[in-house]
Amino acid sequence: QRPETKILYLSCETFTNHFVEAIERGALHQFRYRYRHVDVLVIDDIQFLGARERSREEFFHTFNTLFQSQKQIILSADESPRDIPSLEDRLISRFNWGLVARLEAPCLETRMAIVCRKAKLRCAEIPEDVVHFIAAAVDSSIRELEGALTRVLAVAQQYGGTVDLAVAREALAQNLPARHHRVTISDILQTVTERYDVRLTDLQGKRRHRSLAFPRQVCMYLARELTPLSLEEIGGHFGGRDHTTVLHAIRTISQQRTIDKELEANIRQITEFLRKQSA
Repeated sequence: QRPETKILYLSCETFTNHFVEAIERGALHQFRYRYRHVDVLVIDDIQFLGARERSREEFFHTFNTLFQSQKQIILSADESPRDIPSLEDRLISRFNWGLVARLEAPCLETRMAIVCRKAKLRCAEIPEDVVHFIAAAVDSSIRELEGALTRVLAVAQQYGGTVDLAVAREALAQNLPARHHRVTISDILQTVTERYDVRLTDLQGKRRHRSLAFPRQVCMYLARELTPLSLEEIGGHFGGRDHTTVLHAIRTISQQRTIDKELEANIRQITEFLRKQSA
């Protein structure tokens, strides 16, 4: 309805990288013009802003400029504003000015509708039983749902373009079992916080007291051992800590396991519990 509307969508990581590049090139004016002269600013994974002080300051002023100009700001995160580690009160209060809504995973019917819509955009006809199979098999995210549809259509091309239930089963057979048996960082965080009686917000915060630092290191170690996440990705779940901090934690726990029998037993018990839970 309004084709002249300027919409800018990007991740928090991209915002931070653009800001750093602008500082290095002496191009802050151009950077600010780009982000402060839009009608709608959409930023994904805003929780990663918490650990970046200068980026937080820049975003604070960008937010104010857009808000005062009555522009729209849409932010997404994997937790509520008050639970984002290291986020300043002034940003938390601004995030709470708008509507804070929890987004639940789509139900089966919604996932089926999404599959149908994505198939239609590709001019592909998908039988209802195949649509139901894909939607029932993938319940984690829209990206994975679309990826599953892509695999089904790719395998169908090998059989002359016909899409049926047998093709769908073949296309998703190798991917779906692995997803159901995979330990996630959320599983690790929940288990370790319960085992060591600490709060998740403290574990992801900046406090370095041993009562928090040690279970945090255990989490990082287990995340490296049991998930496919990179060092940078693991650090992102702990207030945006860099890869060297994560690597230090992994080495520390690895060394202590060899000399501390109690720690070795705890690590084994947690690992076994997580693997059984995800089976």
